[in-house]
Amino acid sequence: MQFTIKKNTFLEGLNKVQGIVEKRHTISILANVLIEAKNNEITITATDLEVGLKSKYETNIIEEGKITVSAKKMYEIIKELPDEEINFNAKNNFWVEIKCHKSLFNLVGLSPDEFPKFPEVKLEKNSIDKNKLNEMIEKTLFSVSSDETKFNLTGIFIKSDNIDNTNKLIFVSTDGHRLSMIQRSSENDLDDRYKEGFILPKKGIIEIKKLLESMEENINIGISDNNFFINNEKTTLIMRMVDGDFPDYKRVIPEKGKNAAIIDKNLFLHALKRISILSSEKSKGVKINIKSDSLILTSSNPDLGDAKEEIDIIYNGDDISIGFNAKYIIDILQVIKSENIVLNLKDNISPGRINPEEDEDHISVIMPMRL
Repeated sequence: MQFTIKKNTFLEGLNKVQGIVEKRHTISILANVLIEAKNNEITITATDLEVGLKSKYETNIIEEGKITVSAKKMYEIIKELPDEEINFNAKNNFWVEIKCHKSLFNLVGLSPDEFPKFPEVKLEKNSIDKNKLNEMIEKTLFSVSSDETKFNLTGIFIKSDNIDNTNKLIFVSTDGHRLSMIQRSSENDLDDRYKEGFILPKKGIIEIKKLLESMEENINIGISDNNFFINNEKTTLIMRMVDGDFPDYKRVIPEKGKNAAIIDKNLFLHALKRISILSSEKSKGVKINIKSDSLILTSSNPDLGDAKEEIDIIYNGDDISIGFNAKYIIDILQVIKSENIVLNLKDNISPGRINPEEDEDHISVIMPMRL
């Protein structure tokens, strides 16, 4: 196999797969990318058996064929080459010769026959607005659990529902301490799997987000067996759904009550960042005292000192004193674009509910803590 290709084109393809290739090297072939040359384009494929990516790039093919090489080493080599045309030549003994200007590299490859088969998926017609998809990921990704023992919480739960005669696509995530939910209208006629709901792994979601940031056009979404995929004519990203049942998130979301405070988001965010400096390093606990048109934040650490700050709010509910992990609230506020947020508190011991003032389709729930 032999082809010539522009450095930037090759680098783009190799960069896309760096987050997917197997890092633990439990199966050596999974640390490699499969490069196939055919019909005046190369196809670069990577997989860790849970998430896979395949992309096509135009090139000048001298001889068709395929080979697998180390994804990391190949990327590092191409990245440092001069901005000249690259000649890629795979030999019969699975060695790869890379020439560029006056540079020459010989890299050990592995047989392409050992590389896992990439599932065949058709180009779907279910197009989704990339900005909407990106927003929904951004506002739920941060509260996905990192605890591998709670495998059903290690991804984002996705489902569709008909709410007030409008088809909605819903994303939900939780780590047991906080929950994020966002729903947006959907023009697509999604199949029954969406109505049942399914969980996508965090790693796959991160790769979707990276892919969306590099694309200008909208993208298609689809389901094949137990796999979810997004694709366009040049790129397919596929991931295996997480086995397990997601908790009933509707039971966790508190009802709106009379104790609703309207708070300037930036004032609240920066006050929390300041006050949490003197909170416990482990719990990041801050106390919120809320009363008529006033919110007082306090923190205390026997080894460091204490802090207090008051901000003006709009509030005429009950006096409430409650503790929260400041980091969890900061994470929520950082993904909200609105000027004001609504903080809804039932009492001193119940979960808090936060949503942008103008958007009740984006809700975050945070569990209280004893301080």
